[in-house]
Amino acid sequence: MTIKDIAEEWEIRASDTPFVGAKTSVRTDDVVMPDGSVVGRDYQVHPGSVAVLALDDRDRVLVLRQYRHPVRHKLWEIPAGLLDVPGENPLHAAQRELYEEAHVKAEDWRVLTDVYTTPGGCDEAVRVFLARDLSEAEGERFLVEDEEADMELERVPVDELARGVLAGELHNNCLVVGVLSLIAARNGDGIDALRPAEAPWPARPFEA
Repeated sequence: MTIKDIAEEWEIRASDTPFVGAKTSVRTDDVVMPDGSVVGRDYQVHPGSVAVLALDDRDRVLVLRQYRHPVRHKLWEIPAGLLDVPGENPLHAAQRELYEEAHVKAEDWRVLTDVYTTPGGCDEAVRVFLARDLSEAEGERFLVEDEEADMELERVPVDELARGVLAGELHNNCLVVGVLSLIAARNGDGIDALRPAEAPWPARPFEA
């Protein structure tokens, strides 16, 4: 048996969007169940995101600490951002986020993993990249505002982050997934076996 997610869409009898925000919205679909009943399902409609696990030559990950109001926490995270433009190439978006949030560029890019963050209530898909061969970016630093103006930047060893994840001290989805996926890749077929940076992403199709 092959363990693999498959695309499928059940019949929708009606759909409504009771809330539209600046970046996301809330949709209500009346979905036909296998027994023929119709059930309402509310979920957040999201443009998708990218995240970057940037690994330096001392096996440290570039992490940011940022205030997240919905959970009332300052969380350690890896650089990440929205796919603001429909059809945007996720690699280009990831390179932009690494530059804007950390003023860093990378020469080697690979796809670490693709995830749905909360598929029971949101359609957000995230592509997590592994970026290596890091160096300081050229040009002026990106002007930050709002929560980002209070961000802290550190480089933390992979093993220390893994310990924090398993101890329940680090909670950001992309950081957790990225760190544990990196360790799994190393213990499996190796970094060179990871998908190329331009690998297809059916959850959020893009132009190369």
